[in-house]
Amino acid sequence: QVQLVESGGGLVQAGGSLRLSCAASGSIFSYAMGWFRQAPGKEREFVARISRSGGAIYYSDSVKGRFTISRDNAKNTVYLQMNSLKPEDTAVYYCAADRTVILTTTPDYWGQGTQVTVSS
Repeated sequence: QVQLVESGGGLVQAGGSLRLSCAASGSIFSYAMGWFRQAPGKEREFVARISRSGGAIYYSDSVKGRFTISRDNAKNTVYLQMNSLKPEDTAVYYCAADRTVILTTTPDYWGQGTQVTVSS
């Protein structure tokens, strides 16, 4: 079992940047990792995923070209660099881990979430 702890959220103006981190309690070498988000009154949605090796990366259309996911297996940490932020990016962001090669829509483990608020 792995525990995930997100950090790096906060309040930023539109056009700004934030870098989210997801620290795992153990090795993430054998886990596919990713990020989801949930805005008020909306369902949780997929944001980005990265395969075990880091060789396969996929983004939702809404963040493609603005967000970058990466992983450092030596530090057991996954990152989400968010640039050109928009008010519609406001949400609680959740880190997820899956014991698969590619992250599924129902990951095995979730973090507690970190709030990102983008002001206009």
